[in-house]
Amino acid sequence: MANITLNFINESNDKNNSEIVFFQKNVGTNFDELSVAWKVIKNCATGWHHTFEYPMEMKVSASDSWGNEISQPSVANNGQLFHVYKDQSGNQLAYNSPGTSRSEIQLRNDLGKGSIDAKIYKSGKLLALKTGVSPSQKAVFQFKPTLWVGVVSQVEEGTVMNSAVMSDINSELGLLGVKSADIVMTGGGTGVSASKFQFSLENIVYA
Repeated sequence: MANITLNFINESNDKNNSEIVFFQKNVGTNFDELSVAWKVIKNCATGWHHTFEYPMEMKVSASDSWGNEISQPSVANNGQLFHVYKDQSGNQLAYNSPGTSRSEIQLRNDLGKGSIDAKIYKSGKLLALKTGVSPSQKAVFQFKPTLWVGVVSQVEEGTVMNSAVMSDINSELGLLGVKSADIVMTGGGTGVSASKFQFSLENIVYA
């Protein structure tokens, strides 16, 4: 699974030194779950660019109700079920069995007591979070091959974005089959000539 090389290019009329957030939505739930700010680009002025890698590989981790988190997240693929359980040394996370869906990563709480927070990482950064998973319950993660992108302020990587921030972001970029591409931001400005920010994939190279 090769990484996708993405090159963010600021061709906008932005005068506010805005921050750019990239994230994915967990579509494995039946409700609109708040998303995590996976990557935030700061101080990228008009005429500048910022290159980064979007890896295909995901890892699953968990933290328990005592605030402990797995030191080494496990590589996770769609169709796999992981579980948190307790042995003589304490709580553990391991692959359990094939999951009930080939398009989901699942994490079940098999502890006798205490909830867990289920986490998905991509490129070492938190991508998705499901909090308060009770014993015998499981968290479900499913992602489309897309990235959401938008202009934000005071948003930090690895934090859950509030609904007000997410409601302002409606740019979804499809990455299926893409090897590399430019993400070009246009729009912005002040006064009567101002327009909304727009993002487009350009110079796409397919795998």
